[in-house]
Amino acid sequence: MTVPASAGRAGLGLNMARTPTSTADPALDAAALLRRIGFFTLFVVVPVAAQVSRRATVVLAPITIVLLIIASAIDRKNRAPGASVGRLIRSPAFAAGMLVIGWSALSLAWTPFPGPATERLANLIATLGLTLAGYLALPDRMRSANLYLLPLGVGAAAIVAILIGLFGDAMRREAGDADGALERGAVLLAVLAWPAVAWLRSRRRDTGALATALLVAGALLLAPGLTPLLALGVGALTFGLTTYRQNLGVRITALAAALLLALAPLLPFLLRPIASLILGSTAPSSISLKIWQKLVTSEPLRLITGHGFETSLRGRFVNLLPINAPTTMLFELWFELGIVGALAAAFALYVSIHRTGRQVSLLAPGAIAAFATAFTIGCIGVGLTAIWWLTSLAIAVLAFVAIEQGQFRASRPKASLLPKLPG
Repeated sequence: MTVPASAGRAGLGLNMARTPTSTADPALDAAALLRRIGFFTLFVVVPVAAQVSRRATVVLAPITIVLLIIASAIDRKNRAPGASVGRLIRSPAFAAGMLVIGWSALSLAWTPFPGPATERLANLIATLGLTLAGYLALPDRMRSANLYLLPLGVGAAAIVAILIGLFGDAMRREAGDADGALERGAVLLAVLAWPAVAWLRSRRRDTGALATALLVAGALLLAPGLTPLLALGVGALTFGLTTYRQNLGVRITALAAALLLALAPLLPFLLRPIASLILGSTAPSSISLKIWQKLVTSEPLRLITGHGFETSLRGRFVNLLPINAPTTMLFELWFELGIVGALAAAFALYVSIHRTGRQVSLLAPGAIAAFATAFTIGCIGVGLTAIWWLTSLAIAVLAFVAIEQGQFRASRPKASLLPKLPG
């Protein structure tokens, strides 16, 4: 029996239609899944968990960065590490930052606490190294779906913080360390609010950006302590100024931060009379400023070398430093590292803010506001090398880098309905 040619061709076409044509790569799918889990954990789980657990940021952030590194190792969608590291090494801010690290390592020779200081310095270097690895692992082109997780996570964390603020007594019974977590969670919210706002504004979602900022402000209003709320307010002022006149906002923020770091030993002489007049001479702030002033005048040579890394924290427990001495970044930087560390840190901060201000204009106001917010928190209520604080800053840095690498589709070319005529 002869089969017609048409039937043979039909059967061949049917067989060809049944032939699978999918070119999906399981490895690439696995990398995309790992990256999605990593960003979901970093942008959603970490901010929410930080509201109820003091250790959530320190424990979860490294895990998420490792997931991002594994994903990039599989699909190779990150930028060339050599070029990225080369640009970083050639930057003046990186050189100044390495001077701060090197001087901290050298100060181990004269610190009264070499053991704890060495351990803290190792943790600091490990945190910076992990942040650098996360930066190099970010894909060259970020997917919008991953970046929208950031405002989602910030909003969810703000709602959790509001619920804890309103119904704290009932919810704290479920979380044993909620008291300390609320303060750290509020700080993380204040810092992450600005990359979330910057991303939404870059996508022309101004209403969502405003709603996110107001939601975070409401959460910080109910949080214990005024430091995160005050820092968010300073960031908002900086955001408004930079949006109105970007160059002016960048210059004022960079100059103010650098001068405060460089001239910090003069602050107790300027602020103590004001604090005594407004708060009284027996107020804790006035007493702290008096102690700082006395330390500056009694040990002027220590302004050059500093007392050594980790001295500010440990010295309070052995009567080397009064227990009610200042606990701010400005005091600790000068007390531990002296003029070398302070001026190097001031220069690094100045150059970093200026360089950030030259980036994409839509992201610049949010980035400068984040600088102002973080610097205000450091000046008021957070020490120099608390690991949870450094990890919070690392998350904010990775968020801004990811947002910057997600701007490649900020605008689409206009489609023409008319055919192009020849000639």
